[in-house]
Amino acid sequence: MNRQSMLVIGGAACLIGVLQAQQQGGGPADSPAVSVKGKTYTPASILARNMGTTADQETQFPPHKVVGNVYYVGTKTLSSFLVVTEQGHILIDTTYERNVATIKKSVEQLGFKFADIKIVLGNHAHGDHQEGDAAVKAMTGAMVWAMAEDVPALKAMMPGGKEHPVDTVLHDGDKISLGSTTLVAHLTAGHTRGATTYTARVKDGSNTYDVVFFSSLRAGGTVTPAIAAEFDRTFALVRKLPCDVPLGDHPAEYDMEAKFAKRTAGGPNPFIDKGHCFDEADIQEAMYRAVIKERR
Repeated sequence: MNRQSMLVIGGAACLIGVLQAQQQGGGPADSPAVSVKGKTYTPASILARNMGTTADQETQFPPHKVVGNVYYVGTKTLSSFLVVTEQGHILIDTTYERNVATIKKSVEQLGFKFADIKIVLGNHAHGDHQEGDAAVKAMTGAMVWAMAEDVPALKAMMPGGKEHPVDTVLHDGDKISLGSTTLVAHLTAGHTRGATTYTARVKDGSNTYDVVFFSSLRAGGTVTPAIAAEFDRTFALVRKLPCDVPLGDHPAEYDMEAKFAKRTAGGPNPFIDKGHCFDEADIQEAMYRAVIKERR
């Protein structure tokens, strides 16, 4: 992944910093700064918020129920969700291959069998979200489903030389059904060409909630005019999604740690948070527009 990207909008080249500073010693620019709902963000602060340290990326976060049949089984800064059904389970985001054992531990601590995972999904084709797909498939026999536009990038993701499996190719609006649960795959391109946001209607007791598993909405890599058009479509699309429970491919995107603390203290489920469903979209679009304006 590039640590600096040329943003080309209307023929103007704009230099922006992106992606994982800790891997190559560089970092994203610390400007522009945007303020959203009283908080100030820069490209560097967003990256630090999302990724944390290498230890954060690898350290198990207490596995927990989010709502209904949706559970968190990821690390402190890399999300992984288990959707449990009576006919097996769906795993969303395997993260790094080195984290698969940690995800397995979390699944088992919740009382489920890792071998019962039948479908593996990913939010987007970056190693910190989908590098572990081949390992999970080898351990469980699960089928890996992926958005068509991300298949080339996934096929190039070969930890240890292992071929990256893609068993079923998804397209925008396709449904993934297992047991009584159905997820809808929405193409929300920009961060990658096939970045995918999943939605589901989830029962919790006598209530039903719209759960949104957001993909990253952060500009990264080389942003051509075509990718800029993707972002314009994506930001408009995500705000139209029915949402009661916002989730994300990085826990900080939906304030998981604070919500988990409230959940363990008792009271109403803080993950049901309709009023803040699009906070992350607001942050990322504000940054995206500010970068374009500053770098022209």
